[in-house]
Amino acid sequence: MASDTYDVVVIGGGPAGENAAAYAIAGSNRTAVIVEHELVGGECSYWACMPSKALLRPIHVLSGARAIAGVGELVAAGGVNLEAVLARRDSFTHKRDDSSQVQWAENTGIDVVRGHGRLTGEKTVEVSGVAGTTTLTARHAVVLATGTTANVPNTPGLREALPWTSRDATNMTEVPKRVAIIGGGVVACEAATWLLAFGADEVTMIVRGSALLATSEAFASERVADGLTGGRGRIIFHADLKSVDRPDAQDTGIGTIHGGPATLDLGNEQIVVDEIIVAAGRTPASADLGLASVGLDDGRYVETDDHLTATGDWLYAVGDINGRAPLTHMGKYQARVCGDVIAARAEGRAIDGPRYAATADHGLVPQVVFTEPEVASVGRTEREAKQDGFDVETVEVDIAVAGSALARDDFVGHAKLVIDRTADTLLGATFVGPDVGEQIHAATIAVVGKVPLETLWHAVPSYPTVSEFWLRLLEKRRG
Repeated sequence: MASDTYDVVVIGGGPAGENAAAYAIAGSNRTAVIVEHELVGGECSYWACMPSKALLRPIHVLSGARAIAGVGELVAAGGVNLEAVLARRDSFTHKRDDSSQVQWAENTGIDVVRGHGRLTGEKTVEVSGVAGTTTLTARHAVVLATGTTANVPNTPGLREALPWTSRDATNMTEVPKRVAIIGGGVVACEAATWLLAFGADEVTMIVRGSALLATSEAFASERVADGLTGGRGRIIFHADLKSVDRPDAQDTGIGTIHGGPATLDLGNEQIVVDEIIVAAGRTPASADLGLASVGLDDGRYVETDDHLTATGDWLYAVGDINGRAPLTHMGKYQARVCGDVIAARAEGRAIDGPRYAATADHGLVPQVVFTEPEVASVGRTEREAKQDGFDVETVEVDIAVAGSALARDDFVGHAKLVIDRTADTLLGATFVGPDVGEQIHAATIAVVGKVPLETLWHAVPSYPTVSEFWLRLLEKRRG
């Protein structure tokens, strides 16, 4: 058994792990190593954010082009070039080749060790790989950044049917003609969007609850549902999947159809599809991390304080594994805070400043769902704000300004602000409409900065841009 000592040992080489390592050693002679059993770059780079956005963006561009007189006539009859779209996606994922990510790590002064890492005690990590077993010892910190894995419910016959998960959906090499999507969250809605655009004949969403994007404002959920059903999709709410039967299931590889047709029994009807996509939540990748060796629970999310410390002053958890805000940008944010905390502690500096606490996780989280229409939000919904005890006021308007009319001839959008009446500041915002993801950062700054709405009167939107809807929101509140 070989052994090595580093200042910082990171288990998990996704964006959160990469950033934590880089920030922890920046501008110093400290050493760091990333332990990764799959691909350096993680879920986001190869199976989630990057390939999904690469699939969705051409759809949005085509939709926008069709909605402009003088351009729409030229593209109305055609769809996307699927082969070119998939090739462009593969250019971003490097066809799941992580050599460039490894090169980045090495250029940053971070070593990469291949294999499965698990804690064996304080500041010690055992790595099992093809070359044998190695023990890594950390002088200052161990960072857990292993993320989550797709959850496949224990419905009779479902796991045996070898359904697609998000990894297959984002890396598909062929479009199933008949698809059932189990779930109604972000992954389910985005996958339904591109499948319908790429030529699937039947896309059926099987949703246990009463709405898509259930934690969003109600109008956002409704407009996304309308967009999918208007695009030939079918949504079955309050669904109870009894069983799945797929007698010819085959492990044909990621992104290819996994065998013959499958029959889904919903009790009151049966659905026959060519592929199933399970988008029913995520499970923390912590079952074999050796957490029990340091007094924590295996198989659960690793809870942290705002310094991202899990236990003592040496074990940290960043990204989806801690369950605080399972989004890539939030994991990277946590990693930056974590890395700065590790560096300060290593150098004997205080960590009582705002730079060393992850506060954005608490009611300040931004998110974009790249459906048609897009949904962009930050902070609390009206429901959440009331549950948290705020004196809530709301303002809503349709997004109908000169800028939106110029952006596309069929622009339809809606905006809502959630206001703390007592403090006269924003608690949250939700925008729905074409490309509203590019509008949300202004709201994020207002929410995080607790900018009074009276001050926002003096943040004048440029004319004629879509952002002028901010003025309409403030005018409606003024009355």
